[in-house]
Amino acid sequence: MTEPMQTLRDDIAFMRALAEEGRSTPMLGGAIIASAGGVFGLASVAHWALVAGILRASPWALPMVWMAAFAVFMAVLFAVQARMRGRPGSRSPVNRAIAAGWSGVGFAIFAIALALGVAAWRLGDGAVMGLFPSVILALYGAAWFLAGKMTGRGWMVGTALGAFVFSVAIAFLIGRAELFLAYAAALFLLAGLPGVILVRQEPSDLV
Repeated sequence: MTEPMQTLRDDIAFMRALAEEGRSTPMLGGAIIASAGGVFGLASVAHWALVAGILRASPWALPMVWMAAFAVFMAVLFAVQARMRGRPGSRSPVNRAIAAGWSGVGFAIFAIALALGVAAWRLGDGAVMGLFPSVILALYGAAWFLAGKMTGRGWMVGTALGAFVFSVAIAFLIGRAELFLAYAAALFLLAGLPGVILVRQEPSDLV
């Protein structure tokens, strides 16, 4: 029984040290989160304007909007990652864990987008894609919750709870153009604004 108890003590000590580090280590990558909220938030506004008939364009305009947004975001992502590489704190366990969590969210969003696309094609019902914003916000909530617990910052946990609430609330708008306007507001509030806050909290030598 001695060895399992020692292992448990070591695990507890490791988690305590990780928590203490999280409170003192600045969370990096705020520019990536802010750009995701801003770029995809603007794409959502454009989507709403096209669906609502405020903007007149070809049926190809909708996929082009999202492809352009994805291309812009990926360019920002690679640029920020290159700038962060090797900076103090970037390889800390806390930042590595949080970065892995957000990367997992990104891969999950891509896989779910493909899955919902296949489902919409198989069922012949494009309304299935209306669930996509709710799923994304729920995943954002999970990432913020992880970041909040790892760093001990309560406002991140609050942001996570907000994302969960928005995830359910906007589902009531499925089938209406206003869905993407509400989704844009959620992205600005729950990704863009918190990302800017994180950028401002980073030490000057990290930005």
